[in-house]
Amino acid sequence: MEWLFDPEILVLDVVFSLDSVITAVGMVDQLGVMVAAIMIAVVIMLISAEAISAFVNERPTVKILALSFLLLVGFSLVAEGFHQEIPKGYLYFAMAFSVFVELINQRIRHATPVRLKKPITS
Repeated sequence: MEWLFDPEILVLDVVFSLDSVITAVGMVDQLGVMVAAIMIAVVIMLISAEAISAFVNERPTVKILALSFLLLVGFSLVAEGFHQEIPKGYLYFAMAFSVFVELINQRIRHATPVRLKKPITS
């Protein structure tokens, strides 16, 4: 239970909880649903933080992919602030395609190396 009190994880939980509050306010009108969504999100983050952190730290390209998703979402929010609607389907397709390419990269990177035949010498 020591990882529950890691300051970095707690700060991230607070930041993402605030993000969840802002999202929940925009989506529902019932206070109970908002509170439940935030509590469930915090519990899931606390439980999965260590495993996700280890996974991402072992794979630097996944870290870059996650950062690029944050930039994509941030850019979309800024564009919406200027009343320029970006269809969500475009964003979801770009993210899904990026994840697909990364899965192929991960599979190729961790596959057994190809062994070439030795050259024939005369």
